[in-house]
Amino acid sequence: MKASRCVRAVDPRFTFADQRTHRTILAVLSVLFALPAGAQSFRVQCPTSTITHPDPSKNNSEPAYTAPTTFTCSVPNGCTAANNVGYLVPATNVNGAIKCQQVAGGDGYATMADGTQTYMFSFGPLSGLADIAAGKPGTEFPNVFNTIYPGTVKPGDPLLPGDPATTNGASDSGSGYVLGTLPGTAGAFSYNGAVGLTMDQAYLDTIYDLSEGCTSALSTSTPPVCTPAVASTTVTVVLNAPSFFKVNDPIVVSGTGTCYDNNLPPSPACPQGTPAFWTVSAVNVTNTIFSADQAFQFAANVPGLAQVTTSGTATVASLPGLTGHVDPRPIIDVGVMNGNIPAPLLAIDEDDEFFLTLSNVGMIMRPDLFEQHTIHFHGYPNASSVYDGVPDASVAINIGGSFTYYYLAPDAGTYFWHCHITPPEHLQMGMVGQLYVRPRQDRVPVGTLLYTALQTQQNDLRTACNPGADILCSTNLPAPNATPQALDTVGTALTNPNYGQPVKYAYNDGDGSTRYDAEYPLQIHGFDPNFHFVGMTFNPESFVDMKDKYFLLNGRSYPDTVNPNPQVTQSSDGRVHYSQPLPSIINIPVGGKALLRISDLSVSEYSTLASLGIPMHVIGYNAKLLRDQAGNNMDYYTNSITLGGGESLDVVLDASNTTKYPTGSVFYLYTPQLDHLSNDAENFGGLMTEVHVN
Repeated sequence: MKASRCVRAVDPRFTFADQRTHRTILAVLSVLFALPAGAQSFRVQCPTSTITHPDPSKNNSEPAYTAPTTFTCSVPNGCTAANNVGYLVPATNVNGAIKCQQVAGGDGYATMADGTQTYMFSFGPLSGLADIAAGKPGTEFPNVFNTIYPGTVKPGDPLLPGDPATTNGASDSGSGYVLGTLPGTAGAFSYNGAVGLTMDQAYLDTIYDLSEGCTSALSTSTPPVCTPAVASTTVTVVLNAPSFFKVNDPIVVSGTGTCYDNNLPPSPACPQGTPAFWTVSAVNVTNTIFSADQAFQFAANVPGLAQVTTSGTATVASLPGLTGHVDPRPIIDVGVMNGNIPAPLLAIDEDDEFFLTLSNVGMIMRPDLFEQHTIHFHGYPNASSVYDGVPDASVAINIGGSFTYYYLAPDAGTYFWHCHITPPEHLQMGMVGQLYVRPRQDRVPVGTLLYTALQTQQNDLRTACNPGADILCSTNLPAPNATPQALDTVGTALTNPNYGQPVKYAYNDGDGSTRYDAEYPLQIHGFDPNFHFVGMTFNPESFVDMKDKYFLLNGRSYPDTVNPNPQVTQSSDGRVHYSQPLPSIINIPVGGKALLRISDLSVSEYSTLASLGIPMHVIGYNAKLLRDQAGNNMDYYTNSITLGGGESLDVVLDASNTTKYPTGSVFYLYTPQLDHLSNDAENFGGLMTEVHVN
């Protein structure tokens, strides 16, 4: 019996069978009423496994680094011209994990230290909301990112504190995230999943024929059944159209004439026990009715008919799962007017696969602009230009659409990201943020020599650095005449100079020379209030007259730079937004070191930062360890650094001398450029923050 096939509710290009893990009985009941979904453009992707990271159970934490990832052919008997499928798969010692983040491209407001509000084109968080509000990266593992908000979101239901569909950033003031309260504590907003993520609607197909093969003998009864009663059976399902099911897809079978309807009570003809959901065990099964691609199988441990032709009411459906389907309402509710400056912080580890989704929610203050947005990782070694964000060779995202960028993290260092649509305008208006990649050396197990671990890393062809073959590549290994030093967690030199310890490093140095105890991203940025005002009032901007008058560290001018709480702004929608969540106050543990990841994202200015009291130890420049081709350190000490737009420096402030830097010491990081040390007037502000030893 043939019947028309229901239209699929989900674009199969975005279907990940291994993501269908968040299911409820309530979702199962909706299977029988699945209808085609209306078209929508917003999507979000965070696979739990990939070709490079095939085991979903190991992708939610960073494994220790012991050796490079090993690869083999995707067939067990080796690579030959006949059996190679065209790519290698990890065999053992898989390094790194999967991380995901979602951001919105839109607009918002920020507040300066003198009370001035400025309009921005800006990026805002759509995942990791609690972490972003606490000044941390919003980059999450799949098991955190792929969680649906547990609160009440249906119209008419009571609202829970911090509901992301009715709040902005972390939440509205007083109803969710409490200023100064850590996420996860009483009264705090603690949701870090993807805003808008929801279960997809079920696939639904009509069964043409269903037959069973028993692993034991059939009974002589009519109809015959497998004996014994609980014998395992293989059920073949034939559809009247090509099947979209894959191995391991969960399914439910319903309708008259079948013994596998989980919603029907047992009967003499079909004496199955407790209802269960089946899992597809094989696809492209040969059958006598249609082509093999129209049949699949599942294993069942219940008795049933040896063979039966179903009626037209028999159906098979998938269980709803998480495949990137989203509800656009919370995305718009949270994303509109929720721009941050700087843009949400991104942080990944070497060997990670990073999926970054940009959803363009539009600009409520400039409805006349149909602005596209992109994401460009500045100075980052992308494998493919399509993910580079430059619209000439990449993809630009329209209002109401989403695009997921893919990156493999190969090189540690400090980078930044920005929109690449009319960059001088969008960067000046605020579409800039910071990104850093943590080195493998952070994951070297205790007891492993750092020098030996770095030699091992040179066997990884993705990141090997051979100055003999590449004149642009300086060696990663320290010079033989250098004195490698590794420190323990409290800064004490060990007898063995290369003894790896669970401390943090800025780079894979091999000698512990880039060790630190606390890290702080510092983004230098400035803006011209006249340019921003013109950008808000439908007038053409005059790029030639652009001149920064406010100068910012992490989106704030002094004294706001030393406020540890998220900075809020009441925007034109009458609601409070966490516009500047990232403070720049620097806290160095007593006897420890602080790593400053400094990037200059200004469009029109060079900026200088000076350290008063603690010398700056410059160890990296433009995401590159300062080391020559012979392995000699090219690091240096200074009391000031100068950066232009598009440059980054890694600087260590060393307070390990407790005599010079006792508990309670306060120092200043500031600019000696007097016009950069003000808030558009002759007053203190601008590029200045405090350094505390505590």
